[in-house]
Amino acid sequence: MSVLSVAASAAAGALAGTAARPAVFARSVPTPAASRSTCPHCDNELLGRRLRPLPPSGRCPSCAQHIGPPALSAELSAAAVFAALAASGATGWFAAAQYWLAACGIALALTDLAVQRLPNVLTAPACAGTILLLAGAALAGEPGSLARALAGAGAVTAAFLLLALIAGMGLGDVKLAPAIGALLGWNSWTTLLQGTLAGFLVGAVCGVALLTTGHHRRMQVAYGPFMLIGALAVSAAAG
Repeated sequence: MSVLSVAASAAAGALAGTAARPAVFARSVPTPAASRSTCPHCDNELLGRRLRPLPPSGRCPSCAQHIGPPALSAELSAAAVFAALAASGATGWFAAAQYWLAACGIALALTDLAVQRLPNVLTAPACAGTILLLAGAALAGEPGSLARALAGAGAVTAAFLLLALIAGMGLGDVKLAPAIGALLGWNSWTTLLQGTLAGFLVGAVCGVALLTTGHHRRMQVAYGPFMLIGALAVSAAAG
């Protein structure tokens, strides 16, 4: 993969992060609220009926108070993920599925970090788009298996649902599971297992790090970002 291609992918990722910023702001509200469109500090209308761009500074253009994700966090995170995916060398519809989940994942991860929830309005397109793009990969004859991807989506969702029932895992994580399982299952069952376990491993390492820095052991930790990191990293390595 050429440096130019990686740079172009990083630029596309930055644009995806810019597009994700208003979605993160709108949905980073505690349950039972569904969304917001005004600045919590000055009540200035920011989004209107459609999600308008928000400044990458992470500040309200009216009162200059902090709103939504920190400055450039969405843009730089998405740029880094897109560049890494480009460097992995994946092409075609399968690569499009990776990029789609990454783009949706930036909004999901930042929302989860802000309020520990994964809204349906974000998990639904992540899952539907990933599966549809993998179907395109199957129709194009790309190496992989759509049947295994669908089976993987079902298997990971069932496992996460069981964890939600017995261990308190959030239902938002369960709703994101089909996208994770489908993307990983496309390559192989080994990739599916490795990618799923990688999310738990990254989460465990971060949890230990938080404890060693003095955070309370009962504090809520968003698991969605770890799911996405593990799945995308293993998928990129396998692809």
